[in-house]
Amino acid sequence: MRSRRRRTPSSQIPEVNLVPMMDVLMTVLTFFIIISMTLTGQQLLGVNLPQSVEGAIPQNEAEAAPEETLIVGLDSDGVILLEDKAITFIQLTRRIQEYFASNPEGKVILKADRELSYREVAQFLTQLRDIGGNRVSLAVE
Repeated sequence: MRSRRRRTPSSQIPEVNLVPMMDVLMTVLTFFIIISMTLTGQQLLGVNLPQSVEGAIPQNEAEAAPEETLIVGLDSDGVILLEDKAITFIQLTRRIQEYFASNPEGKVILKADRELSYREVAQFLTQLRDIGGNRVSLAVE
């Protein structure tokens, strides 16, 4: 025999569908991850960095510490940029010496345009290392 009881709305248990909510949360999380990745690197006007190559040494956790670095740019015309302003090499030398005097553990990063020849970048990097020793690095994307 069949039961003739009818289901009343009060006897039904409501179900919550979490899938749409999880989709929205994952979309928002992805958005924030992409935005934070694009905002972490300091960009210089008019400087296109070269792509990284195999064998390049990635930054380790010790280098990723939030210490202040001095970013020096070299645009496609060979103009030296510091804080998005064109300066001379003598001014740059003084600024680097002041920087290392106030930040003994600081680092100088050269962001050279990919259109420059390797010889120009290597010569400029050597000049920077003569000023800053082994605390000068070359940036790539």
